Amino acid sequence: MNQNELIKTVVMVGPQLANDGPFANNTAVDTRGYTRLRAEFIVGGTDVAVGSGDDSTPPFLEECDSLEGDYTPIEDAELSAVIGADDDGKVFAIDVNLVKAHKRFVRVNDPTAGDSTGAYMCVLGRLFYPAVAWGGAAEQGLEELVRV
Repeated sequence: MNQNELIKTVVMVGPQLANDGPFANNTAVDTRGYTRLRAEFIVGGTDVAVGSGDDSTPPFLEECDSLEGDYTPIEDAELSAVIGADDDGKVFAIDVNLVKAHKRFVRVNDPTAGDSTGAYMCVLGRLFYPAVAWGGAAEQGLEELVRV
């Protein structure tokens, strides 16, 4: 089996520009059946800081037993600093070992940009090592898969 077939990609925060406030459509990931989650913060052009809840708190992940419940921070699942105004074109990641006693749903805590021209960013979730290997495009979170 191709090792890439053991990865599912989900959009946690769609690509967008945020200016002085939260990024829209912050989606929780259903981690059931997987052993690892990597949240990748993909930064485009930016001239402001990006954090969780405000532009001075480093982005972090939070978890919950239900999709619409009360989310709590995952211990140590945060970047070391905010994403800075000069971090254009960089990718930051937080890896979570789901084998530990983590809850089923994970999301970024209120990703927020500072007040200026803004920040272009998206967050992709990569789920690794499913309990059952699938291999198809849909099971990998893809609209289309081309194999060469």
